[in-house]
Amino acid sequence: MNWMDKLEKKLGRYAVPNLSRYFIVAIVTGFLLELAFPTLLSYLSFSVSGILHGQIWRLVTWVFIPATSLDIFGILFLVCVLSWGSSLESFLGTFRMNVFLIGGIVLSDIAGILVYVISLIATGTGMSVSLSLYYILISILWALALCMPEGEVRLYFILPIKMKWMLVFELAYLGYQVVRIFAFYISTVGAGLGVVYGLVSCTDMIVAVVNMFLFFWFASIHISRKQKKRQKQFRAQFSEPRPGSGISKHKCAICGRTELTNPELSFRYCSKCIGNREYCEEHLFTHRHVV
Repeated sequence: MNWMDKLEKKLGRYAVPNLSRYFIVAIVTGFLLELAFPTLLSYLSFSVSGILHGQIWRLVTWVFIPATSLDIFGILFLVCVLSWGSSLESFLGTFRMNVFLIGGIVLSDIAGILVYVISLIATGTGMSVSLSLYYILISILWALALCMPEGEVRLYFILPIKMKWMLVFELAYLGYQVVRIFAFYISTVGAGLGVVYGLVSCTDMIVAVVNMFLFFWFASIHISRKQKKRQKQFRAQFSEPRPGSGISKHKCAICGRTELTNPELSFRYCSKCIGNREYCEEHLFTHRHVV
């Protein structure tokens, strides 16, 4: 049992179901506030200077800052986040989903304060980063790709692509964007100030990636090489069906495929279905829950 399991045992009852939906509600509320009271959002955004002057609410209220524009693409993005959040919570469980999302917010606050301190030392003027939920919500899709690397998504709703390759492309493109931004500022204002301006511009991107990998690293069980070897030997002896038995361990409740007929598939139980129903990776997030 790792520390995440122990923490869930103690605090799991306080977990908030469908937390990603509340994030979407916060963004929509921010849109409405921007239309009705345009100046109000300036009192909700992340600002270390404001926090130091007693405006502690800014550590949290920046989640209301619109993460995307209010157009057809922005609405489509929020609809996709609804699906991603539900799928990831079904895979991770409510408590771990809470840790993943709230951890992104806390890490963003810490990074924002660190960047302010660095800019204050380097330039004599503290600069606050502009935080929003956009990359934290995008990281839900990245986390899904880590959980189901062999699953397929439809690129632009047309082209099928493995989620693992989608994740590689997304991270490579994000890395390119970060390098481009740093290179632009360094070439414009010099190496010292360029790094500071680059940090201010890229904090939310970097934090989203770091939070995702930290979450999965801490959530995994770290064991020694000898323990891994013993586990491998045990599974080889007992986990596989006897030769010639033709008995499968896993079977999709929708299509009936097993690990014997389709060894490339992954199988998972659905936490929302009764009766310990198991599904392949293609039907885990698309089936109708049995309640």
